[in-house]
Amino acid sequence: MNNRIIKIAIVAGEKSGDILASNLISELKTLFDSYNQSNSETQYQLEFEGVAGPLMMEHQVTKLFDMEELAVMGLVEVLGRLRRLLKIRKQLTQHWIKNPPDIFIGVDAPDFNLTLEKNLKQAGIKTVHYVGPSIWAWRQKRVFKVKAAVDLVLALLPFEKPFYDKYQVPCQFVGHTLADQIPLESAQASARAQLNLTQNRNESAESAKIIAVLPGSRSSEVELLAPEFAKACEILYQQDKRLIFVAASVNDKRKVQIQQAFNQYAPSVDLIIIDNQSREVMAASDAIMIASGTATLEAALIKRPMVACYKFKALSYWIFKQMVKVKYFSLPNIIADKAVIPELLQDQVTGEAIATQIQKFLSIEQAQLNTEFLNIHHILRQDAGKQAALAVSKLIHAN
Repeated sequence: MNNRIIKIAIVAGEKSGDILASNLISELKTLFDSYNQSNSETQYQLEFEGVAGPLMMEHQVTKLFDMEELAVMGLVEVLGRLRRLLKIRKQLTQHWIKNPPDIFIGVDAPDFNLTLEKNLKQAGIKTVHYVGPSIWAWRQKRVFKVKAAVDLVLALLPFEKPFYDKYQVPCQFVGHTLADQIPLESAQASARAQLNLTQNRNESAESAKIIAVLPGSRSSEVELLAPEFAKACEILYQQDKRLIFVAASVNDKRKVQIQQAFNQYAPSVDLIIIDNQSREVMAASDAIMIASGTATLEAALIKRPMVACYKFKALSYWIFKQMVKVKYFSLPNIIADKAVIPELLQDQVTGEAIATQIQKFLSIEQAQLNTEFLNIHHILRQDAGKQAALAVSKLIHAN
């Protein structure tokens, strides 16, 4: 019997990448366990190392750097961390060229991972990029960089594969793991009971109106969005003092940021902050104010009405404005190719505008919106983790 160790290098750059990477790791372990059970000649042992978040760490990934180091948003904001980011990338490149893995998987974070992937591919290491960079939206010439950097792109969205095919970039549409994990119907009552949101309040769990406050997982986006979200909550509270406001934070630093914003801009609001349970907070809510990103897709799959907000520092916004070539910026609208949810961008992101949208959600039946969300759910429900694991395994075993 031969024992073969498969070394897998993996880098995730933020919370959404941590979710995808941890699911992929789990599916890879399941897949190679099945190989071991069916093959008496070769027994595989998987070893993972790289830049990891908390969910990846649960799968015994050897952490070379913390994922939080890469979680930077905006072009200008990156400049302040550029020296550190370049140092991390150089150290990872040197480490893996000296200790070659069987395969490298970059999960999202294209500005960091694509150069790393190119360096490793040139050294003869197989490379995968999980989550196709949004080159269909802006900086389309990056497709040539992708082609030079990777052996395979694993795409989450169905329209991405035809784009990559056009440029002969190996690509496989695998769907989105969130669509597999989240049930087609998310029970509001059980989420409320789990979070115990109506304790010591006059409202029953069934009749309470709950607003979810989700200003993002990165420091920069919370800094820009939390004040306006707080102002919106203050406006809504003055209109209806029975409303319950619940925020979700990914760590203590974000929790402090959110609370400080509410202390300053929403002094009347008794904000509840839940740690690391954003999905449950979404499910418990009647409406959501949310930072644009993967979280908007998660909210759509949970099927709760939301207003998506996107805000940059002024210079970053000016640069992005010159480059972006899409009608929408939120994932539900991009996938549906129409305005399924309201979007507020840059100067449109005000407490008044957010409060107006949330008030509409609370007063109007959302049956049509739920139908749109269900259609998105079916499109993306492809058993993504398993499909991605099979594609990675095939590449590992290819000559």
